[in-house]
Amino acid sequence: MNASNESPTICTRRDCLSLGAGMLLSGLPFGLGWPLGRGDLGQALWASEPKETKSVAAVITVYFPNSHADVILTKILQGWNHDGGPGPALKLTSIYIDQPEGSAFGLEILDKHGIPRFDTIEEAVTVGGSTIPVDGVISIGEHGNYPVNELGQQLYPRKRFFEEITDTFQKHGRVVPVFNDKHISTRWSEAAWMVERAREMKVPFMAGSSLPVSYRTPEIEIPWGCQLDAAVGIGYSGLDIYGFHTLECYQTLVERRNQAETGVKWVRCLEGSELWSVVDDGWVDREALQAVLDVVPRSIPNIRDAPGVVLFQFEYVDGFRGAVFMVPSAQRIGVGVKIRGQSAKGTTFEERSEPRYPHFAFLLKAIERMVHTGVSPYPVERTLLTGGVLDRALTSKSKDGGLLRTPELQIPYTPVDYPYAPKEPAN
Repeated sequence: MNASNESPTICTRRDCLSLGAGMLLSGLPFGLGWPLGRGDLGQALWASEPKETKSVAAVITVYFPNSHADVILTKILQGWNHDGGPGPALKLTSIYIDQPEGSAFGLEILDKHGIPRFDTIEEAVTVGGSTIPVDGVISIGEHGNYPVNELGQQLYPRKRFFEEITDTFQKHGRVVPVFNDKHISTRWSEAAWMVERAREMKVPFMAGSSLPVSYRTPEIEIPWGCQLDAAVGIGYSGLDIYGFHTLECYQTLVERRNQAETGVKWVRCLEGSELWSVVDDGWVDREALQAVLDVVPRSIPNIRDAPGVVLFQFEYVDGFRGAVFMVPSAQRIGVGVKIRGQSAKGTTFEERSEPRYPHFAFLLKAIERMVHTGVSPYPVERTLLTGGVLDRALTSKSKDGGLLRTPELQIPYTPVDYPYAPKEPAN
């Protein structure tokens, strides 16, 4: 991603963002972006941050080793590498844990650092007082013992967390930025409600996966506003848990196409012979598919021989075709793209475990930026659209692959050129 010839911009466009049947998202201060050349990334992202420390409250499900709470909050408490070294310009002030019975590891760390734990979300956000003294809230509704519905979606309490956080804002008369880890909410209706409430209350709101800001191998350049003819994604693992990661990585690339983004008009989920008919008929671009197959490692080389493959098939409002395969035998998320006039090329989004899941350090840098500026560094609408496609794909799967029209996913937003992880470790 090299945008070094472009002038830095602040993207505050979005006076009126329509969600399907007229739901408006006007007034949200999303979209602060700064185009960066790859060579500038290390200095710009790590060295130029403000030195002043801002305080945050955390609202989480559970805190065990390598949980999302660990790889985000422990970096605040113990540094980027969890070793007592430098960390973000953030201070964890208070915490609410929904399932403390599974959080012995985290409780020990919190006690070591003197972080008070409260029994309600309101108490955590107010730090036990009658005002809101914190500068931001980090909501992590991931991991823990929660029910799974008929679509295979684990029903984490993200909506409940956000509702109680924003109820506290209303009660005490102050709004601060909120980061919502991963999906906005598993179910579309809840996610849409959360974004609308953020708009109404003018809450700076950010959400999403760590993988769009992770390392990419090999690095490929997709110029802003290019004529992107095709893109094909491959993901792995559970359809809900990793389908989201895969779709958000995919969207991070395809939103760079000419005149993007205006949303998705239909979605379906295909399996078996119907899936391969779509491939053989040419609906899925073969060059882009081969490009991603060339870079994604798989335990079964021929994906036609792999059991359990599904295809999330969707079409954007502008006619661009969305194709994301979930392949259990794959071992990494990848996307193949074909830019007009060029050969197709692919990249993968790495999940490194050392030092201490560094892609989460880059996610935390984005959170830090929002807390310091009061503006989300990239649009929450991307995460809303991504989660909506996943919800509708899983709904289609439950209806034997029926095509679902999605006027509610005709979500326009202005992408920004947010940087992803450089080769250097965080330090």
